[in-house]
Parts: sequence; C-alpha cells; structure tokens
Amino acid sequence: MIIKTIFMLSIYFVPYALILTGVVSNLWLIVGLLIIMGIGLAGIGLSVMHDANHGAYSNNRKVNKFVGYVMNVAGGSSINWRIQHNVLHHSFTNVEGHDEDIDPGAVLRFSPHAKWRKIHRFQHLYAWFFYGLMTLTWIANKDFESLRTYSKKGLLKSFQTTFGKELVVLILSKIGYYGYIFVVPSLILANYGISWWQVLVGMLIMHYVTGFILAIVFQPAHVMEECTYPVPDGDGNMEDLWAVNQLKTTCNFANKNAAISWYVGGLNFQVEHHLFPDVSHVHYSKIAPIVKATAKEFNVPYYAKKTFIGAILDHARFLKKLGKKEIQPKLA
Repeated sequence: MIIKTIFMLSIYFVPYALILTGVVSNLWLIVGLLIIMGIGLAGIGLSVMHDANHGAYSNNRKVNKFVGYVMNVAGGSSINWRIQHNVLHHSFTNVEGHDEDIDPGAVLRFSPHAKWRKIHRFQHLYAWFFYGLMTLTWIANKDFESLRTYSKKGLLKSFQTTFGKELVVLILSKIGYYGYIFVVPSLILANYGISWWQVLVGMLIMHYVTGFILAIVFQPAHVMEECTYPVPDGDGNMEDLWAVNQLKTTCNFANKNAAISWYVGGLNFQVEHHLFPDVSHVHYSKIAPIVKATAKEFNVPYYAKKTFIGAILDHARFLKKLGKKEIQPKLA
C-alpha cells in the first residue's frame, strides 16, 4: 500500500512539477501530462483514498484519517465521501432514494424506480460525456450542497463532528486546492506565455479524465441488468439480509486481470469489497474464491463479468433498457 501510494501520488505530482518548472513547454506535451495527472488522480482515489476512508489502509485509525484527507488535497471532501459512500451507498446499495450513487440527477436514469424522462431514451449514447464531469461537480458546488444536506439529516453527528467545523475544513481545503491547481500555475505559467484560461482548460481536461475513469469503474459494479433494485417495506425493512443484498446488487469484473486489479484498487472485486469494506483491497483476490464457493453453497447469486470491456458493454446495454419507460425493476 505504501509503494502504491507513492506511485499514484507521483503520477499526479511529477507531471505537475514538470509543467510548473517549464521543463515541458510544448502545449501538446502539456496536455499529455495533464492526461497522466488525471490518470494519477483517479488512481489516488481508487487505490489510496478509498481504502483509507474505509479504515482499510492501516490498522492505525489516525493513519487512515490522515491518508483519507488526500481526498481534500485532490479537491474533494473526505467527510462527505465517507457519508455518501460508506454510510449511504454501502448500507443501502441500489435502494432508490437512499443510495446517491444511483441518483445522478435528471439527465441520467440509473434505477428502474427513478422518474423516466424522454431524454433518457438516448442516455446510452450521451452518458459517457457526463461521466467525465463527475469530479468537476465535486470541486465546484456539490461538496457544499452535500455537507449542508448531511448536516440537516443529522449524519455528521455519527462522525462526532459539526457542520461548522467541517465547513471550515471544506473552505480551507477548496482554497488550498484552487490555489495550487489554478492560481499558482496561472501566475507561474504566465512567464511562459500560457494564459489563465489555458490553465483553466488544462484543469478541466485533467478532471474530465479522472471523472471518466472513476465512472466506468464504479458504474459496472452496480448499474447492471443482473443487479437488483430492492424496495424496503412500509417499516423500512429489507426482504433479504444485508449480506445477501450486497451479493444481489453488486457485480465483479475482470477478476483475473492483475493490472486492472492493481490500478483500480481491487474494486473490480466489488462483491468482496461490499462484504468486507474494512479489509484492504490487497486481500480481495484471496477472499474471492471463498465468497464465490459460499454463495454457491447457500444458493445466493455471485455476479461477475470476465472482462472489463464486457462489463462496460453490458452496462451500456442496461443504460439503453433503463431509457425505456416500461422497464420492470428487478426487486429480489
């Protein structure tokens, strides 16, 4: 994990240093370095921040919390991510109205229970463009909106913190982030004939690459035709046990591809991750055969796609089906 952390941070910050120091001044080469930064930023999120904010990076809670703040260094919010992902997504996977991962807004429809709009008929074509905007919304306005919402719902209390404290952390984090990713480059690169708006475009390119990578890793894990979209009863209870729900709402992909597993932080073993979120992803490949055998023993589904491309194509086909008003949700 330490080696991977150093590697991912290097992919992000070394190109940044090469650009700022003027070692690379050709605009097309700079664009190439920005793409590499985007790949590195996604890698930090998938392989470093994700484990840390799940408490799976280290046995030391302070280390996990410290490393988890790399999310803030990358322009996001550690506390928002822990609430949205650890609490809402992992507790209520694919449950409409609770799991924010299947609530991307009016332009996309990830759940058969979500309101259908005419534009959704074409979402399998345009969704890929919007996937790249994921982290851009985080660094712009979503973090502030989410923090206010979580505060009103009382979710901050479970993390023994307050809205005022987290708002200060968020504001300072945003100032620091925009400072090093936009203000400093604008001032320094002006000496090399690169204007502020070109720096802004570069920042957008980097984040678009990051957002797209994150989206195509996370969406095939849950927004798939095989996966269920369970509905709680009138008392808020689920038909199946929590662990069974995780198996029914989650899908693996490319489990035999070591390179993909390494880069995405084992999140292609999404089933194992959902069952054991506080276990480091370096162990998922060893856990997977046990989980698969146990699922078979108890006649519980274990969804897995052989390849990453195959998972993406199946996700695209399901997006097309979700674009049809009459689609029937798979409840259990």
